[in-house]
Amino acid sequence: MASREEIAGLFQTMVNKFDPSKSQGINATIQFDLSGDNGGMYWLRIADTGATHGEGQAENPKMTLRANADDFLAIIAGKSNPMQAFMTGKIKIQGDTNLALKLMPLIS
Repeated sequence: MASREEIAGLFQTMVNKFDPSKSQGINATIQFDLSGDNGGMYWLRIADTGATHGEGQAENPKMTLRANADDFLAIIAGKSNPMQAFMTGKIKIQGDTNLALKLMPLIS
């Protein structure tokens, strides 16, 4: 099990790996509601110019992703298939599901 600090650090890694050339036309805030002892509330803001992140409740997120923090870590680390996690209910998406499909290529 990852620590809360490791989970929080994932969002800085996402920002560092963000490829703005893949985000044309996307201007959205994504809320991450991660459960478990190491979970928390985080947000990622994506725009043509880059990405930023923070902790807590985002204002007007276009999409909310809910998952157990360890399941989310497995997906980000490439150890779990995001589509399979969604189909089995390990990830729940509220809002713009189209944005969810675009998310992984933007941050991987």
